[in-house]
Order: sequence, then structure tokens, then C-alpha cells
Amino acid sequence: MKTTARYLVAGCGYVGRRLGRALLSRGPVVGMTRGEDTAAELEAQGVDAVAWDLDLAAAPVPRGIGTPTVIFYLVPPPGEGTSDPRLRRFLARFPAHPARIVYLSTTGVYGDSGGALLDEDAPLKPGSDRARRRVDAENVLRDWCGRHGVGWTVLRVPGIYGPGRLPIERLKRREPMIRHSEAGYSSRIHVDDLVVACLLAGSAPRAADRVYNVSDGNATTMTEYFERVAALTGMTPPALVSRAEAQRVVSPAFWSYLAESRRINSTRIRDELGFIPRFSDLRLGILSSLPAP
Repeated sequence: MKTTARYLVAGCGYVGRRLGRALLSRGPVVGMTRGEDTAAELEAQGVDAVAWDLDLAAAPVPRGIGTPTVIFYLVPPPGEGTSDPRLRRFLARFPAHPARIVYLSTTGVYGDSGGALLDEDAPLKPGSDRARRRVDAENVLRDWCGRHGVGWTVLRVPGIYGPGRLPIERLKRREPMIRHSEAGYSSRIHVDDLVVACLLAGSAPRAADRVYNVSDGNATTMTEYFERVAALTGMTPPALVSRAEAQRVVSPAFWSYLAESRRINSTRIRDELGFIPRFSDLRLGILSSLPAP
């Protein structure tokens, strides 16, 4: 008799909620969230939910967390520091060893490459504490899995967009963007395509102990992305300014994204896992993300 896999989605935010729903047809799913409110939302969607605040060292491990076969770990690191104590706490206190842990990381771990095309073998040169926390988490995960005989898969993900995740508010606020001649490259992935990548990473035997870049395969500048969203929504496009002026007027958090330039090569996940993004055309991805008229 074939055993039904049990899945745990740790971190049920924008991506995690969608992933939890997609997993329901494959077996029992538990969604782990920080608070009771989100847990109630998950239950309403048919996903069993537990609350575990990983910032609280004394918080008990939820009894309903079960013994999953595959864990999808989507909990972000804390907002400061250069390490990820949340992941450490989760691994140290988790009551059972799964067959595999899929960790959602970021392409920010590569740092600024001056627009060069980067594959998974590129050196990690994080240029911000936000990216350094992710490098730490990747290392912690691989070390823990190696010591406990657990398979791991790391997905390095660029900017995520989709329904409810377009830069509409920034366009409304008329925030400027860097002029084309000075704008750096960035990559993106539609949330629905990212969910598919997660499903492949959690099920394909070949994905064990591998790192994969995940992108739609079409790097553009952030400026071009904002202009396309503006054109397809009928909004006023952003004013274009120099890099120096942009650094002066945008928030430090947003500047950390604008300051770096890199293009992401996602050939490995396409060749090894058969990942074909549905929204490789950015225009179609943006249109699919707009509210129905």
C-alpha cells in the first residue's frame, strides 16, 4: 500500500497560501503560521493549520505539526542581523526528520554582478545584511540536513509578482525610477510559476541536494517593469531620474533592490526538472495579475 505524503508549509504568506492549496490534491497538508488569524484563514481554505512563533524561544512546538514527508520552509529571516535564528530554532526543535526540506532563498545572495548572467555555481557575494541572512540560512539548512540524513533543495528566487503584488501603490505615489541608461537588470517570477517550481522541488528525486535558480528567463530593468505595469493599468509612468537622485529619494529598503544589477540563468531547473514557466512573457504575467474588470 502506497503511503500518502504529508506536507508542511512553514510560512504561509503570499506564496505559502497558494502552495498549500496546490498541495491539497497530493496529500494531507499542514500550514504553519505565526499567528492565529492566519491559521483561521488557512483552515477556511481547507488547509490544516498550526501557529508557531519562531521568535519566541519558549513557544511550545505545536502538537498538530505532525510528521511530514516534505517540508517547504518559507519563513523569512528576521529583519536585522546577519544570521537566521528562526531557522535554527525550527530545525533544533522540530520533532521529526522529513525526507526533504525545500528552502525558499533569494537571488540576492549573489550580490551585484554588474548585469552579468549568473547560474547556480556563481560565487555568493551578498551586498546587504538581508542577503547575508539568506546565505546563513542556506548554510545552516545544508549542514543540518547533512548531519541528519535529510534531503534538501534550495530555490533561489528573484522578485515575485502576481495578483495583489504589483507596484500599484508606488506608481500612485509617483515614486521615481532610475533612467534607462543607468538602470540595472533584475529578474522576476510570477507567483503561480513559483508554486509549480516548489512542487517540482519537493517531488522530483533529482532535486535532492540541489540548488536551483527560479526565474521567468527574461531579465529586464526595474524601470522597464514599472513602465509596463503603468502602461497596462493606464497609470502615469514613473518619472525617470539619475541613480544618484534615486538613492536620495527612495527608501533604503527599496534602494537595496535598485542598487544591484544581475541577470539570473534558470537553465538548470528547466533541464533537470522540466520547469517551464507559464508566464515567461512579462506582459502576459502582468495582465494575469490584474483584477477582473
